[in-house]
Amino acid sequence: MQNNKRHVIGLMSGTSLDGVDIVYTSFNVDYKFEIIHADTIPYTDGWKQKLKNAFNQSSDEIEKLDIEYGVFLGELINTFITDKSIEKIDFITSHGHTIFHKPEEGYTLQIGDGEKIAAITNQKVVCDFRTQDVELGGQGAPLVPIGDQLLFAEYDYCLNLGGFANISFDDNGIRKAFDICPVNIVMNHYANQLGLEYDDGGKLASEGEINNDLFTELNQLPFYKGSIPKSLGYEFVVSDIFPLIDKYNLSVKDVLRTFVAHTVLQISKKITSNGKLLITGGGAFNSFMIGELDRITSVEVVIPSTTIINFKEALIFAFLGLLRIENKVNCLQSVTGAKKDHSSGVIYIPN
Repeated sequence: MQNNKRHVIGLMSGTSLDGVDIVYTSFNVDYKFEIIHADTIPYTDGWKQKLKNAFNQSSDEIEKLDIEYGVFLGELINTFITDKSIEKIDFITSHGHTIFHKPEEGYTLQIGDGEKIAAITNQKVVCDFRTQDVELGGQGAPLVPIGDQLLFAEYDYCLNLGGFANISFDDNGIRKAFDICPVNIVMNHYANQLGLEYDDGGKLASEGEINNDLFTELNQLPFYKGSIPKSLGYEFVVSDIFPLIDKYNLSVKDVLRTFVAHTVLQISKKITSNGKLLITGGGAFNSFMIGELDRITSVEVVIPSTTIINFKEALIFAFLGLLRIENKVNCLQSVTGAKKDHSSGVIYIPN
């Protein structure tokens, strides 16, 4: 490795459809990292609709979208490289965008054709991190915990508040991690009804009232009684969450207030000891929700730099790509429930 460093571009597209997070980062031999450049490229309304509606498309249409999205990502990366005057790149890592995630039925799909990305950027590409784990009987998620363990070891808990809330922690030397509940994917949906992208700082939620009947029903959903490993996908939100909320015909403020209470309760149930809690993802900016979580738990809540909040997942997917290139474990059996620890991801070499 030149100067004992690998330089990687990492991409992440979350279920909340905010846009594509892209980082240019370096890792040394001890996995110390530096985020050199980072940006979020918002989706156009057209891409938001394509990705949101892909869930209902035919397999042929999804195959076409896979290629089209790969071209989109490749061109986006080239623009990023040019804009940031990036010269040294060892490889690119792309999470893709999740369309289906039903590990209990043996499949998961993240689109964004790696071959197209490699061809357009003329760079080695690592992508498709989840499929192998599902084939090995795992959930294919969450994948971030190996990064939490090796890059953010000073924290007792790592909580990401994105489309879904997921948590990662060590339990007697074994890494545990799982999805807790939906967060922004639900709250943004209802904020959108008021013409807003999201509830800025949780202001709308703070002005609402908790509907106790809805609160109780949400907390009684079977998913919350299931054992780990477990993970969530958009299908759960469509089939279980939206219909339940909508039958109450509440104001948006009351929906948001109730869902914040639900989210905070579910998270608090998973934090069973004192220590330091690192919070990242867009939900870290929801000061009302963070305040509620701080109020009902006894951990030290740590909100890191804006760069880490926004780009930790893209950083860790860059890291997962590095582990794959080195043929080291990047999927943990203790987290996903797969038959074994393994090194996951498909590598594409440009022609």
